[in-house]
Amino acid sequence: MPLTFDDLLSRARALPRAGRRAVLGVTGSPGAGKTTLAGHLVRALNGDGGPGGPWVAHVPMDGFHLADTELDRLGRRDRKGAPDTFDAAGYAALLRRLREEPYDEVVYAPGFERVLEQPVAGAVPVPPTARLVVTEGNYLLLDDGAWTRVRAQLDEVWFCELDEAERVRRLVARHEEFGKSHDEAVAWALGTDQRNAERVAATRDRADLVIPPAALPCPDARG
Repeated sequence: MPLTFDDLLSRARALPRAGRRAVLGVTGSPGAGKTTLAGHLVRALNGDGGPGGPWVAHVPMDGFHLADTELDRLGRRDRKGAPDTFDAAGYAALLRRLREEPYDEVVYAPGFERVLEQPVAGAVPVPPTARLVVTEGNYLLLDDGAWTRVRAQLDEVWFCELDEAERVRRLVARHEEFGKSHDEAVAWALGTDQRNAERVAATRDRADLVIPPAALPCPDARG
């Protein structure tokens, strides 16, 4: 039987164990639909209802982008979005906190402002009622440096797979939506983004589940 979105919901519901919060990772190349899938999962699962408040939270990896001023200092701004333009160790530390510390208070995670293209501290609250955290990002399965610590904090990692032409089309549309000209968007998608996509694609076999396009929610330009 083909994998369906309902199958994904059932699998996600089974992840939390008594007394411990679970963390589900959603990964894939830029433009593959990670953010879209994560958002649909969180909304659908929270629609199940539960005592005290939402039981699923969404914590994107994008909040751990290094600020542009730091990228300028390091000489990495022209390849923003590459693995070494994130605070991977900080991301791993937050995931460990979410998994291991007693969840009797709100934990704040950083967010990312797409219009400004900058991280924003304390923008994503994870309430004590959350028993499952869905986190998404490109490099959850990267076996390099501090990224290995990220994988260790994830109960499962799902890989979003999308036709390459459609993935690039969505990516160009996203860049245009947030201010790039068409030519700039194409150049970035086929340059910096493509190099990153190739690194992410090489991690596919490490995923616990590969999600085909038919099981993904309605597409948009996110992820």
